[in-house]
Amino acid sequence: MIKILNHLFVTCLGIGSFRFAPGTITSLVTTIFLYSLFHIINLSSNIILIILFLVFIYSFYAVSEYIKFNENKDPKEVVIDEFIGQSIPIYFYEISHGTLKSPEEAVLFYLYIFILFRFFDIKKPFPINFFDKKFKNTFGVIFDDVIAGFYVVLTLIIFMIIKSKFF
Repeated sequence: MIKILNHLFVTCLGIGSFRFAPGTITSLVTTIFLYSLFHIINLSSNIILIILFLVFIYSFYAVSEYIKFNENKDPKEVVIDEFIGQSIPIYFYEISHGTLKSPEEAVLFYLYIFILFRFFDIKKPFPINFFDKKFKNTFGVIFDDVIAGFYVVLTLIIFMIIKSKFF
């Protein structure tokens, strides 16, 4: 039973088993899911943080168990790392500035975040590529996407600084 639950968890309810672009589809579903939590359900950012933290912590166990007897230590069907990485910049966007975001503004920023995250996750600039290649274990599977998420945060901060100084 736990093996089935772990499989569903690491594949984000089977999305990782899709033949075409499972990581991109997971990132898109994550974006829609978090938009729903923040802007439709209006769930507290503290509750969302607890949910994301629990997913992050449990993912280490679930991914470890999933890849334990797998020859490939970073199988493409494991997409919980995309969920985690995509969640980081969205969460930081939502809690930034302490102001309410309009749904229209949020949709635009969520789109930017989605595109930037996919770019960094696919291109894997340093140090993302370091974690992806050097750590063929649970840590490497998860942390390359965590760093990609923080690259998105950094990119948006730089963009906002430039925008405030010149426009």
